[in-house]
Amino acid sequence: MNNNYNRFLGIILLLTAVALNSCKKEKQDYLSDLLIKDQWQLGSVLEYHYLGDSQLSVDTIQCDATQIFKFNKDKTCAYTNFGCNAGTISGNWSISGNRLYLISDLTVPDATASGTSQPFINARINNLGDFSLVLETGDIQTYYTATDYRDIRRYGFVRVRTVSAE
Repeated sequence: MNNNYNRFLGIILLLTAVALNSCKKEKQDYLSDLLIKDQWQLGSVLEYHYLGDSQLSVDTIQCDATQIFKFNKDKTCAYTNFGCNAGTISGNWSISGNRLYLISDLTVPDATASGTSQPFINARINNLGDFSLVLETGDIQTYYTATDYRDIRRYGFVRVRTVSAE
């Protein structure tokens, strides 16, 4: 009797293990889930100036217009009033494989020779939580010499709940 009980228990355990391992597991992407949860309102823009590793100065970029960065589940995004310019620009977004960078092809008009730029083409994610998002752009390379001048622009966003029309 004990031998039959052990076989029965072994078969049940084997079937349970097969059933658990055969379930399709979806890869969870919590960073994307945080981005698309609601929209992000710009709270501050700071521009840090460095010589090598030494910080020279910090400038605050002021704008009275409400700037909103919205990420969509279909990997599109929109930025309203970027740089105090009225209107909405659209593009696509993704997160790098190492989950450290936001890659967005948003193209904005500016005063450069080309007339446009992509400010978030390679933005380092400094912080991403339920209520805050901090992106760093500019000279964010890991390796630099002591004589390299670098400018890093830090965008600080807060999550704003989207009011749904019911």
